[in-house]
Amino acid sequence: MAKKKVTKVVKLQFPAGGAKPGPALAGVGINMPQFCNAYNDATRDRKGDVVPVVITAYEDKSFDFVLKTTPAANMLKKAAGISKASGDQKQTAGSITADQLREIAEYKMPDLNANDVDAAMKIIAGTAKNMGIKINGYEG
Repeated sequence: MAKKKVTKVVKLQFPAGGAKPGPALAGVGINMPQFCNAYNDATRDRKGDVVPVVITAYEDKSFDFVLKTTPAANMLKKAAGISKASGDQKQTAGSITADQLREIAEYKMPDLNANDVDAAMKIIAGTAKNMGIKINGYEG
């Protein structure tokens, strides 16, 4: 079987179960309704989350896609119970526990460049610090 020729690889984010045809997908060169149905079916169990996706478009208008984990910033805001992060690291927007940090780090492991959960926790803790989210009981 001949290999399909890749025309584009695009990274996008949609709400889980909520992708719809529009400008973000228009430039990808795929069958938008077909992608939306496949994406929505695959993410239906993650309602309320934003789900990044990497779409590989082929010359014949077919496509493959890979779902990624929810962005750390979204998970941190949800865990801290805030809708908006602080624009200033020195200003506290909210706080989470060390256990919540570990839970987020374990979930994000497949998409992080970390060898173990402790390294992943340091990455997520850095994101939290930049957002003004304090981590109670964590000395990273």
